[in-house]
Amino acid sequence: FFSTAATDIMAIVSAGAWAELTAQVTALQQEVDTLKTAGNPMTNADLDTLWLMLCAIVVFFMQTGFTMLECGSCRAKNVVNIVFKNSMDACCAALTWWAVGWALAYGGDTVAGGRNVFIGGGEFFLASSGHYPNTAFAGWFFQWAFAATTATIISGAIAERCTVKGYIIVSIVMTALIYPVVVHWVWSGAGWLSAFCDTTSFGRVGTHGMIDFAGSGVVHLTGGVGAFVGALIIGPRSGRFGPSEESAEEKQFRENRYRPHNQVLICTGTLILWLGWYGFNAGSTLMLSANASLIAAKVCVTTTLAAGAGGITTVLMSRMFMGHFDVNYMMNGILGGLVSVTAPCSVVEPWAAAVIGVIGGVVFYGFSRLLLKLKIDDVLCASGVHGACGIWGVIAVGLFATKENLISAYGATDPTVYGLFYGGGGEQLGVQLLGIVAILVWVGALSALVFGVLKVTGQLRVKAEEEDIGLDRSEHGGGAFQLGSPRATPPPMNPLKVSPTAAAAEEGRIDVQDV
Repeated sequence: FFSTAATDIMAIVSAGAWAELTAQVTALQQEVDTLKTAGNPMTNADLDTLWLMLCAIVVFFMQTGFTMLECGSCRAKNVVNIVFKNSMDACCAALTWWAVGWALAYGGDTVAGGRNVFIGGGEFFLASSGHYPNTAFAGWFFQWAFAATTATIISGAIAERCTVKGYIIVSIVMTALIYPVVVHWVWSGAGWLSAFCDTTSFGRVGTHGMIDFAGSGVVHLTGGVGAFVGALIIGPRSGRFGPSEESAEEKQFRENRYRPHNQVLICTGTLILWLGWYGFNAGSTLMLSANASLIAAKVCVTTTLAAGAGGITTVLMSRMFMGHFDVNYMMNGILGGLVSVTAPCSVVEPWAAAVIGVIGGVVFYGFSRLLLKLKIDDVLCASGVHGACGIWGVIAVGLFATKENLISAYGATDPTVYGLFYGGGGEQLGVQLLGIVAILVWVGALSALVFGVLKVTGQLRVKAEEEDIGLDRSEHGGGAFQLGSPRATPPPMNPLKVSPTAAAAEEGRIDVQDV
């Protein structure tokens, strides 16, 4: 029976029809194999866009971390002011990055524009004469989160004595002009330092340009320089530093009076920032397809190791030189390690990331003590965490970058220029140093101009009596903590001639301290 049936079927299916069917099956199999190998381009594009959007959201969540860290680091009478300024950073950055910032940073990269090696052109208000592709919106969103972060770095350095009006002006100038130009130099398709420069149309310095994968220089050094200049020009908080001849007891009382008011907020804010750094660093792959996911995974490893190494280093140094395990130094050491590895995270090996984190912790500790020695009142030592450690992170690329990592992360073809410690010569280190100097000069000069004009016009610093009662009351109509019954503001007192309880009352912290 079966033999007869098979004969009948073969008779029905002609030789030509069978050959055609076989050819169709073969073609279909080839299509399946192609999709397995290359992937569906639309699927890859969707995945890359989703990755960038999620990382941008994580980076934006860092604003929460910065806010909590700054609130805990300042005195309780200024908490509302910190919350307000950090929220204003996000609002101002949204509009300035849309109107001007993106155009000066990346204008001309997406559609034809008047870009050059120094500054971008076109795409103001995300408008252009050409068709603006939908694929660019995810990039705008991601870079806006970076811009807001840069502005927020300055907030902590000049906390507790800067006017709201003055700070908003600083934030706008930073996100509209100062930061976008640095971005264009290092990350655009035309910048003179950019590793991504279109060298067929524009020239760049060095074989690879300046390598700053996620922004030790572009973001953190820019914000850190602005923080240092701001703290220097605005001056220290009233009573922060005493005369050199004051007694050890008076000096200790002064230190206690200006200590952070909430260690829990500091710790929580730092851990949120650590979390956000994975979006910051790993997200800088800008994609997951084409094996970029493997680079992102390695970046997460190097980021983790540097953070841990930095935190352990500074807490051990605090125990060694201060006699106790200081939580504030440990938290700042974590951040210092993170800032240090932000530039080299994709081009170094895990062991090098740990070493970079250790050195970052040492750099932060040394710079923070130097600021105190110079009597520069940077409340959060933002210039140390972001400025000094940002410089070290950029330098670390020129020392620890490997040939293999440059190939995988930057698509270099058989590079002969890479980290000095790996035999790649000194060219890359020289380019990194040049980038540092350029950022220091550009950001330092414009920041000094902005802060200087604000100071001369009386728009930078609040009046002494307003600083004394706290910016929450003088600028925002009330404090953050409504514990206990309301009390009238006491008259000013000499903090060195009263008890700690009386000093706390003068600062508007008596309710918090009592409870």
